[in-house]
Amino acid sequence: MAVNKLALIRYKTIDDCLKHKYKKWTLEDLIEKVSETLYELEGITSGVSKRTIQADIQLMRSDKLGYNAPIVVKDKRYYIYEDPNFSITKVPINNSDVDKMKEIVGVLKQFNAFNYFDEMSDMIARLENNLYKSTHKDGNYIQLEGNNQLKGRSHISKLYQAILRKSALLIEYKSFKAQQSQHLIYYPYLLKEYRNRWFLIVKAKKGGMLLNLALDRIIEFQELPNEQFVAHDGIDFERYYSDLIGVTKGINDRPHKVILEFDNNTAPYITTKPLHHSQQLIAQKEKTTVFRIDVVLNFELEREILGFGECVKVLGPRILAQKIKKRLLQAANKYQVDEENLDPGKQSQLAL
Repeated sequence: MAVNKLALIRYKTIDDCLKHKYKKWTLEDLIEKVSETLYELEGITSGVSKRTIQADIQLMRSDKLGYNAPIVVKDKRYYIYEDPNFSITKVPINNSDVDKMKEIVGVLKQFNAFNYFDEMSDMIARLENNLYKSTHKDGNYIQLEGNNQLKGRSHISKLYQAILRKSALLIEYKSFKAQQSQHLIYYPYLLKEYRNRWFLIVKAKKGGMLLNLALDRIIEFQELPNEQFVAHDGIDFERYYSDLIGVTKGINDRPHKVILEFDNNTAPYITTKPLHHSQQLIAQKEKTTVFRIDVVLNFELEREILGFGECVKVLGPRILAQKIKKRLLQAANKYQVDEENLDPGKQSQLAL
């Protein structure tokens, strides 16, 4: 069954509404929301009829598109998903869609031969592998890094559209340190990924600093069409984030010359997979190799260095070397405490 673009927009909008756990949707509410979305995305001012939305709901409930959406009417008025975790975006794609996507992947593979499409190689491999798995049962030939349990990935598309439209957002956010979530108005500028975790770069309405909001800590958000968007002028984000590892950077932070000495068993891994695009080979010694990277000093850099354990030594700057030394001593002290607790002599003394 062929589905046109406007119908897909309507289905997706209805789905977004019914996934919203903190609002009840009447048929009139759904009509109004779908009309707003059609105007925003397609410039359609005529709205949508009651009969169209009723037909859409019936079609979503059916097996014609493979949705089988468990849409029920509560209190004879409110439309909800009987299964609160259901979404049409989670429904497996059908064979017809798979064939179309294969054609698209084939076109992308042709473009991938050009230098300016080099960064698409990984994405194309992911698409091709997922399509293969959807039509073959004999195994998976590419294992890609990922975390299916990571929260917040469903936010990416909507947040991306909000950035494109330059829309202010009301975001309910709960950091790991906070006991309760907060509702604040933010202006979104950039989506950034680091180690399979996504972040939204924003500025709060009350405050001038750039902030990183982890998508897995965003509970709910909505666009505020009547709130004037405030652009963050004067910053080229490509350059702004080019001198750091990770996402943590203050507006006044500047890169440092970080000198790292690796043992020669580890050095080949650093050579073939640089820590940062600024990496340079400084010295090749009998037992060690020295590299330099020009990056901002932040938590992600420290974690990267600590991940190499005894295989690396920070030669500079001094402040970074002291931080790494302190954290390694703290880590070693935890094991020292464990050894003392396991000391049979000490245990016998405690027993007396």
